[in-house]
Amino acid sequence: MTEPITARPWRLPRPPKKILAVRLQAHGDVVITLPYLQSLKERLPETRIDFLTREEVSDIPRNLELFGRVFAIAGGRNFKMQSFHALRLLPKLWMQRYEAVIDLQRNPLSRALRKALNPPCWSEFDRFSPLSAGERTRRAIEAAGLGGTGISPLKLKNASRGLEILRAGGREPGCRLIVLNPGGFFPSRNWPLDNYREFARLWLKDADEKTQFLILGVGALAEKARYLKQHLGDALLNLVGKTTPAEALAILRHADLALTEDSGLMHMAWAAGIPTLALFGSSRSDWSAPQGEFSRCLNSADLPCGECMEAQCRFGDVRCLSRFTPAFVFEKARELLERKSFQ
Repeated sequence: MTEPITARPWRLPRPPKKILAVRLQAHGDVVITLPYLQSLKERLPETRIDFLTREEVSDIPRNLELFGRVFAIAGGRNFKMQSFHALRLLPKLWMQRYEAVIDLQRNPLSRALRKALNPPCWSEFDRFSPLSAGERTRRAIEAAGLGGTGISPLKLKNASRGLEILRAGGREPGCRLIVLNPGGFFPSRNWPLDNYREFARLWLKDADEKTQFLILGVGALAEKARYLKQHLGDALLNLVGKTTPAEALAILRHADLALTEDSGLMHMAWAAGIPTLALFGSSRSDWSAPQGEFSRCLNSADLPCGECMEAQCRFGDVRCLSRFTPAFVFEKARELLERKSFQ
C-alpha cells in the first residue's frame, strides 16, 4: 500500500516565482531527486528552483545549471549539529520568500524548516511506501500541484571536464567504456571481486569492439581497484580517489554501461543516463533499484532471506549475489547495451 502524501497544493493561476527543494540524505539519495527536479525546471522555466542539502553532498547540486542557489547545512550526520547550522541558515532562507517548498526528506528538521518558512504551497516525501525512491520523489513533486513531472538529463556547468579527465587517465578514442563499481557499502552488498575480473575477461574475449573498463569513486575502493588493475592491466582505467562527485558524474556521461553494486555511484550512473546493470544483495530493490527502460536490477527478492537489509550475510556466503555467475551477468549486460543501441 502507498502512503498518502501530505501537501498544500499551489492554487494561483501563475507558477510560483521561487521554489525550495530539500533533500538532506546521502549522495545517492540526493542524486535520485535531481532528474525529477530538472524535469520540473523544464516545465517551469521562469521559476527559480533552489536546493537545500547537507554540505557533504552539495558538490553535484552546486555544479548543475538547474539550481539558482544551493544552500548547505554543516554538522555531518549529527542531528543536533545539523539543527544548529540550520537555525543559523534560516534568516537567509526567509529572505528568499519561497512560494513553494518541496520537502523530499520529511524528517523533523526538514519539517521544522518548512513550517518556519510558512510557504503558501508545500508537499512532503513519502518515506515508507514500497515504491522506488524516484517514484516517491515524483509523487511528492506532483503533489505540490505544479503539473506532471518526469525524468530529464542533468546539465553540468562544466560538461567537458569529464572527457578531459578520461583523456588524461588513458582513455583511448573509439573504445567502449564499461564502468565496474564494486562499491556496495556493506559486505552483504558485495559481488565477489573475482567475478568482476572474470566478467571483464569474458567481455574482452567476446567483444567485437575495443573496450576499456573504468573504476572510480571514493578512496575506500583503492584496494579493490589495485586488484582489478593487477589482473586487467591497461584495459582498466583507475580513477579511484581522483575525482570530485561532480567530476565523476561528468565522466559517467561518457560511459557505455555501468555494472554496479548498490551505492551512490550506481545512482549517479542512472542519473547520467547510461545503461545501468545493478547487483543488489541485501538491499531493498523496491526502494533503491534504478528505474527506466535502460536499467536492470539483479536482486534477491525471490529468496526467503532476500532483501534482508543486514550488513553481514547470516549464512556467511552472500548467496543472494554469488549465485549470479560472471557468464550470466555478462549476458544480461550485453542485452542491456544492445537494447540501448536499438533505441
